[in-house]
Amino acid sequence: MKARLIAVGERAPAWVSEGFGEYRKRLSHWLPLELVEVEPGLRGKGRDATRATADEGARVLASLPKGAHVVALDVPGRQWTSEQLAQRLEHWRGLGCDLAFLIGGPEGHSGEVTARADESWSLGPLTLPHMLVRLLVAEQLYRAAAQLANHPYHRG
Repeated sequence: MKARLIAVGERAPAWVSEGFGEYRKRLSHWLPLELVEVEPGLRGKGRDATRATADEGARVLASLPKGAHVVALDVPGRQWTSEQLAQRLEHWRGLGCDLAFLIGGPEGHSGEVTARADESWSLGPLTLPHMLVRLLVAEQLYRAAAQLANHPYHRG
């Protein structure tokens, strides 16, 4: 099983790239994780944010691996403790397919992306910078995989 993190936005700050890279490396033998950056829609004065979100959504959907179980990061999604996320990871492994985690743009996911998602995951009610979400997702996936492997990283 492999995982793909599909994120709207390009050129993460160095500290995000370095942190994400560290957790991707740590995860590599439990859950290989690939980052796919999707070009954001055009926004600004005189631009339609709904159109930008729809354009992003089309690019996100085009980046999905065939047959993947899709988890959209979304504020109204389900919140899990680290232990519950480990249980979800174990469940996803049992499905026998690849995973795709989706991070939307400033206005969130398009309706088409939300409709395609098999489930949605919320990191909580806080508004977080989308670049930071990349790092948080990688760390939490590593924590979940470490728990399942009885690795001492998680001391919850």
